[in-house]
Amino acid sequence: MGPTASGKTGLALELAEQIPIEVISVDSALVYRGMDIGTAKPTEQEMGSVPHWLIDILDPSQAYSVAEFRSDALRLIGQIHQRNRLPVLVGGTMMYFNALINGISPLPKSDQVIRDAISHEAEQSGWAALHQELTRVDPVSAKRIHPNDPQRLTRALEVFRSTGRTLTQWQEDKGEVCPFEISQFAIAPRDRPVLHQRIEQRFDIMLNNGFIDEVQALYGRGDLHDTMPSIRSVGYRQAWQYLSGELDYDEMRERGIIATRQLAKRQMTWLRGWPAVTWLDTLAKDNLTKIMAKVTL
Repeated sequence: MGPTASGKTGLALELAEQIPIEVISVDSALVYRGMDIGTAKPTEQEMGSVPHWLIDILDPSQAYSVAEFRSDALRLIGQIHQRNRLPVLVGGTMMYFNALINGISPLPKSDQVIRDAISHEAEQSGWAALHQELTRVDPVSAKRIHPNDPQRLTRALEVFRSTGRTLTQWQEDKGEVCPFEISQFAIAPRDRPVLHQRIEQRFDIMLNNGFIDEVQALYGRGDLHDTMPSIRSVGYRQAWQYLSGELDYDEMRERGIIATRQLAKRQMTWLRGWPAVTWLDTLAKDNLTKIMAKVTL
């Protein structure tokens, strides 16, 4: 686990040189085909040397839920064990890790009538007003959900309006915990300025490697829009706004870097409160030694 640009993929590939592993991606953006540069997706060569799973499994027009990830991950862990290899889960989507380890609550099914009503209210009054409503009925969820996050805001209000119970109350009813023993590691630079520098450098490398052309191909399809989970991914949303004329190039670059830093901050907040995790320093030379000392083969 770890924030974006902390060196997770590289460390997993180093581990693969020591023991037989297969990688399960824990990343809500890597599931999408055609989104390679902006997600820092492992290269074909890297995926050819080590089996990788849950990468390129969906078209960007599709959605992928936390429940689907948990089901897929548990199935893959069992299959990898049967091949006498070690499943290594690598990524930074902390909700996925949390659901896998601690179980997932049995949330009610979606109600399109209520969702449409919420969307209409947003057009009339704005998402800020709906966020205020959520703050009144479910302050815990409102604290986690940004007013500019229509997807999660809609879901939280939909759950309350359809069931009379808040999303927080539903999430307290956990399902079955993970049946496998898991060794948990988090990697990040010890100093925050180092992480910020790595994020900026990686964003510029993405731009130099054709990131805008990649997003242009998605933009030109005509069936995608910026409220979809895929296009709301960090970097893609800002590039989309650039292509639509909302931002100029420099604004797009600056906002993309800022959004990536904000993502890293959220990931670090999750991890600082994470139990039973062994911390690794991105710049340290003994990370593999620390992992091998705790891993049971």
